[in-house]
Amino acid sequence: MQRLITAGQVLVGPAGERIPDGAVLVDDDTITAVGPRAEVEAQAGAEAVRHSAATVLPGLINGHVHLVWDAGFGMLDRYQEAGDEQLLLGIAGRAQQALRAGVTTLRDLGDRGGLVLRVRDSIDRGEITGPRLLGSGPPLTPPKGHCWFFGGEVDGPEAIRDRIRRNAELGADVIKVMASGGQMTRESAPTWQNQFDGDELALVVKTAAEFDLPVAAHAHGTDAIVAAVEAGVDTLEHCSWQAAGGEGADLRDDVAREIARRGITVCHAYPPDWAGFARITGEAGARAAVERVRWMDEFGVRFVPGTDGGLPTSVFDNYAGALNYYVEAVGWSAERVLDMATTGAAQALGLTGVGRLAPGCAADVLALDGDPLADFAALHRQRLVLARGRAVAPDAQLLSE
Repeated sequence: MQRLITAGQVLVGPAGERIPDGAVLVDDDTITAVGPRAEVEAQAGAEAVRHSAATVLPGLINGHVHLVWDAGFGMLDRYQEAGDEQLLLGIAGRAQQALRAGVTTLRDLGDRGGLVLRVRDSIDRGEITGPRLLGSGPPLTPPKGHCWFFGGEVDGPEAIRDRIRRNAELGADVIKVMASGGQMTRESAPTWQNQFDGDELALVVKTAAEFDLPVAAHAHGTDAIVAAVEAGVDTLEHCSWQAAGGEGADLRDDVAREIARRGITVCHAYPPDWAGFARITGEAGARAAVERVRWMDEFGVRFVPGTDGGLPTSVFDNYAGALNYYVEAVGWSAERVLDMATTGAAQALGLTGVGRLAPGCAADVLALDGDPLADFAALHRQRLVLARGRAVAPDAQLLSE
């Protein structure tokens, strides 16, 4: 089935690439043409879906979520009480919430027994509608370590190898390792403390590479960040540079420079309601978080946006709010942030044919009412979302003018 979408402007994906009065032609799940409206219309055998006052851009990519959690207070208790079938329904529903908000790719970094991977496979087979899902399955953590309840506890080299092999057999797209402790798991080490030593993290990276899988490391403490960088992980999740003992930050210029040199990507994983989160954590902590991002940016560290979706208040249907953090709080341009959430995120996560509008790319397309480059709030006004060519969510009257 062909679909022709025309708009006042098409943002192709990479920052700076803009087509005024443009069009995108989709055939089934693939983009076949992108360019000025008149040129693309001449190639089309379908009636245009016209959005003259709209902006068309690639679907958005959220690099860090947990679909097994419902984003409400008490979510962990509800997760632990739920059976697999209930969790599967919740995963599918929350993935669809994200899709209706313009997110066409989600990377999930921790679930029970690969449930997210089962939903991913159902979406890929066309049995249900949803975004493109990448999943890790149960993250590696020490006994009673951070997020032990996902089932990824390991103790010693052989257990590390076995857990990675089992995750690969589940169909994992990425291996997640809890390099440091975490606040939400009472039994685990504190957030600043290492959970694995350098040799163990190096073994995680080496074993994952045998299955051609990247490694995402949850790392809050500076010591954990250093160990993860030396081990050669692909992404650093949170990367909050907490000093040993938990008092203040320990910013290491040499390590930030090495992160950039190695091309390791940082996912800051900040929630959509970042202003409310700042009120909870305190203004000083919120300012420090912003300054850490700016500091890493000075060294050329690459970022991918994520929300830690599923944690309390980190909802799945307000990714625009999370991206606005980088505009309003960090001070980056809207153009840079959109690039980071589309083309840049796809590159960082190793996705091909995703994150840009070009012939041969997946038909992950978002049409907005307005211009997000001039008014970032336009990102909330979705008129049309295509996920691999399938239209989702928009009201019928918004499909044409």
